[in-house]
Amino acid sequence: MTSRHAAVPRPRAARHARTLRGHGVLRTIALGVAAVVVFGASGVAAVAARLNGNMDKVDVSALVNPVPGSETVPDPDDPNAGQAVNILILGSDQRDGVNAEIGGDVAGMRSDTAMVLHISADRSRVELVSIPRDSLVDIPSCTMTNGKTTRATSGMFNSAFATGWDNGGDMTSAAACTINTVQANTGVPINHFVVVDFAGFQQMVNSIGGVPMCIPNDMESKLAGLSLKAGFQTLDGGTALAYARARKGEGIGDGSDTNRIGNQQKLIAAMVREVLSRDVLTNPQKLISFLSAATGSLTTDNDMTIGNMTGLAYNLRNINSGSITFMTIPFAPAKSDPNRVEWTSAADVVWENIKNDVPALVTPEPTAPATPAATPDATAPAAPPVTTAPETPVTPTPVETKKAGQEAFSVDDTTDVC
Repeated sequence: MTSRHAAVPRPRAARHARTLRGHGVLRTIALGVAAVVVFGASGVAAVAARLNGNMDKVDVSALVNPVPGSETVPDPDDPNAGQAVNILILGSDQRDGVNAEIGGDVAGMRSDTAMVLHISADRSRVELVSIPRDSLVDIPSCTMTNGKTTRATSGMFNSAFATGWDNGGDMTSAAACTINTVQANTGVPINHFVVVDFAGFQQMVNSIGGVPMCIPNDMESKLAGLSLKAGFQTLDGGTALAYARARKGEGIGDGSDTNRIGNQQKLIAAMVREVLSRDVLTNPQKLISFLSAATGSLTTDNDMTIGNMTGLAYNLRNINSGSITFMTIPFAPAKSDPNRVEWTSAADVVWENIKNDVPALVTPEPTAPATPAATPDATAPAAPPVTTAPETPVTPTPVETKKAGQEAFSVDDTTDVC
């Protein structure tokens, strides 16, 4: 069985999370914040009911492996109160029906985008960790809604979703098998999940008037239908989706999925900035438009309701945008296949920190021996007087940029310079 790590392999028992208390990417947060304002300003309960009805709900609780003793009694006003929350976010690559016009008519369903969104228990941090679809992982045995059970195996991470869909024939089986795979390989309990489709993502971007971004160079991808010139651009829904999907072409990068992850992270960060900086949260008409578009694109677990989102988002209302972090789980080329990747030992630190609700990138600091304080020498000559050197002109320093997909960055960081 393929090792998860580029480091020396070691046996590891599968670990599982508590049962789901039965939703992208930071879309869930934006949704909840917007809901607070809408419902507080209008007081129209019918709006909440309609938005709840927009989302497709599935019950995966019977198919997800629980952790004994981890069940809690939720607060009726905020079921997530006092607890860290982990949300698995998946981008659906379904290409039938309306989505066939976007990606081409292809049977079945895949998930080429996977992220774990961690919200700290004290609501001071949000961390979004991308999982490369080509990661070689252990895929546990999965039970489907039709009673079928698959055998445990190893393979690419995104094959877990396809396994559930192909054998169970529905979103419930696909989502549950992916959740079980995440939990077995990371030890991180997944509380909720959300699947976002092609068409809904476009509508979400259009509802906020597009996403302003710095495009550092010309980008052309015939396969994704992308054509962008360098400079500051406002991406509409169709262009934003093409940008997120583009993997091969001029100015796109090295053609890898891991390079595409960086572009997806930059796009989502730009969406978050736009939602937080514009009047989307204070204009009821824009709010309802955004919420209708967003909720219409989601499939979630039963407990991911507008009410739950609102309670969660209300407690995130004061979060600093610099505390919203994006990163990709540390990886290296797989020893068994250079076209695949495997997580390095540094990935264990990230997952363990998330499980323990401490900053994902924190590493233990070595304790340096204490240095005894020096004893003043009474016979030493007095120090000469300090003279102040004349001020020299300050040379502007280059803007520090972060390499999205390779380095962790926050919403406040610069990832491209135009």
